[in-house]
Amino acid sequence: MAHTAMSGTGTTAGDDPLQTAVWRLRSRACWADAAALIQPLAAAPALQRASLLVERCLYTEQGWAEAEDALRTAEALAQSDDERGAAACERGQLAYAATLLGVRDRADEARAALGRAAALLAPGAPGRALLDFRRGLLAENLAHAPQAARAAYRRAHAGATAQNDALLLSFTWRHLAGIALREGELAEARHGFAESLRIREELGYLVGTAPALASLADAETEPEASRLRAEAGRLFRLLGGVPLWLADQLSPPAATA
Repeated sequence: MAHTAMSGTGTTAGDDPLQTAVWRLRSRACWADAAALIQPLAAAPALQRASLLVERCLYTEQGWAEAEDALRTAEALAQSDDERGAAACERGQLAYAATLLGVRDRADEARAALGRAAALLAPGAPGRALLDFRRGLLAENLAHAPQAARAAYRRAHAGATAQNDALLLSFTWRHLAGIALREGELAEARHGFAESLRIREELGYLVGTAPALASLADAETEPEASRLRAEAGRLFRLLGGVPLWLADQLSPPAATA
């Protein structure tokens, strides 16, 4: 399962207090509360608000109408190519989430929106790494093309490294490791999953830590695998059963307790 990744603004001391508050709420699965702090009076805050609500859809399978409304506002306020490209990227992610979770088949819309974003965002644009990551998600989970997904994730990984985007790196590490695991490359998978977990713990990204623990467990042997799953289950319950899809990855006792 994949997540929306944003820049992680607000994760370090000295950041804008508003962004710090938004990050703390987001990292604890309080997306609606985080979005309520943002006034969508210009393109940048409107896009951030929309991305929060899109992420909520992917983690909770709820809030689709609110995300659509926020996205339309962001699209209306976008003026530059970068802003229009970022809005198209969010549009593609929302359509991808709806398709992946079985809400409605919007795969064609997802591909079209991400294609539009690719035409608008220059190779070195700030949003390009995130776009590459999301194109990898489509390739992996909708087109079932792991080689194309790996290439897209590697581009995203390089872009996130160049931009010092630690949160996005945690996603690229995890998804590259997932492909490695399915191909039987256990050492590579363990390394990638461990890096993803390390970054998320350092950032305090609680809602993403349980999935990282569960993924690392899949690459480990007993008794370490059971320990990691138990810790993932504890965090999963602490956050009220979010992300919803993680229940299927955890052992039945951890997922249903």
